[in-house]
Amino acid sequence: MTRAGGEFDPQRLARALADLAPAPVWWVAYSGGADSHALLHALAVLRERLGGELRAVHVDHGLHPDAAAWARHCERICADLCVPLRILRVDARAGRGESPEASARAARYAALRELIGPGELLLTAHHADDQAETVLLQLLRGAGPAGLAGMASRRRFGAGLLVRPLLGFTRAALRGYADAHALAWIEDSANADPAVARSHLRHRVLPALAERWPGYAATLARAAAHQAEAARVLETVARGDLAALGGGTAGLAVEGLRALDPARQRLVLRVWLRASGLPVPPAARLERGRRDLLDARDDREPSVRWPGAEVRRYRGRLHAMAPLPPVPAALSLPWDLRESLLLPAGLGVLHAQAACGVGLSEAACRAGAVTVRLRSGGERCRPGARGARSRAVKKLLQERGVPPWIRARLPLVYVDGQLAAVAHLWVCAPFAARHDEPSLRLRWEAAWVRGDATL
Repeated sequence: MTRAGGEFDPQRLARALADLAPAPVWWVAYSGGADSHALLHALAVLRERLGGELRAVHVDHGLHPDAAAWARHCERICADLCVPLRILRVDARAGRGESPEASARAARYAALRELIGPGELLLTAHHADDQAETVLLQLLRGAGPAGLAGMASRRRFGAGLLVRPLLGFTRAALRGYADAHALAWIEDSANADPAVARSHLRHRVLPALAERWPGYAATLARAAAHQAEAARVLETVARGDLAALGGGTAGLAVEGLRALDPARQRLVLRVWLRASGLPVPPAARLERGRRDLLDARDDREPSVRWPGAEVRRYRGRLHAMAPLPPVPAALSLPWDLRESLLLPAGLGVLHAQAACGVGLSEAACRAGAVTVRLRSGGERCRPGARGARSRAVKKLLQERGVPPWIRARLPLVYVDGQLAAVAHLWVCAPFAARHDEPSLRLRWEAAWVRGDATL
């Protein structure tokens, strides 16, 4: 990476990009501001050396009164540079209790992630001063090594790669390039709003730092690099612990986790949640959850939740999941077995596939009305195997190790009011197909089950 503070021009940018693998498309995230215009202009100069098509993408958040004018500006600039432009319009309105900046960023990156195809690159114009702001903001939020590492110069992004090639250049260097080439750009008034934390740092704090420590951006970049290195080492340690503790569909072993010291437990939990595609809670919430999950008596089944995730303990293992769908107070749905049945409240889909000698007897199902319900207690089933005896469904589920949160949402199939099947787990006599008769094999799909091994 070019040392922070150096001049910016296409040749220096080419050196910053030299070790990138060939890519079919180079997307530039173009806001219309000075920094992204400088990046787009320099890449247009290098176009013949890229080995792929240069394109630009502008995200219209629909929040600013001048958003439409900004999009038109981007169209004019890209037309002048002969760079194809894609405009993505997103709903970036913040929900209750959400930060407007965080909501806009999440909406923007979600849209961009969908755009980037396999092997393609998304280049953003984040520079050394942006990195310094990020590190200081993370420090003020009490972040650990991963947060203090700031923005990575490269990371996987959807099907492609996100690249920040300007982290070695200052804002002043980019503005110098923009002025020298008479580039035209737009200014977002939010960038000067002192109520926005990043803007307050930029206009009030960083000038004072620069007066006393002119090279602060390069110094903070070095500090971020050290933190990134430490974070990688910690991640490696945590992944080793995670491999020893399980953490897949079978869950994370509680006893093994208890054997680690608390700091290492927190580290493992963070890595486990990220690997599960779930949000990691703030440090204080994570610590409360850690104590609740690990300190409860072994005969308890504690659970903790925060926006976007839940963690539950069952039979000595922790299970992480997205928030579960609510359990309807009452459910009784007629089912035409020729069609898949979409269950309400996100409870999944039931399928009945034609088969022979396995599953439900087709003839037995035709003889009565088929309905689907949830457990209410007291259900019994005599699994179709010869000689099987009638058993409480609750006991069958416990013996199989089906977790309680799945049991409560498990669909039961009835024929004329008599229990015929427990989801796809058991078919109850007398509805089990004989070995040579037409039958229906049941299949229940629910995304929140997360491939539980017991099912």
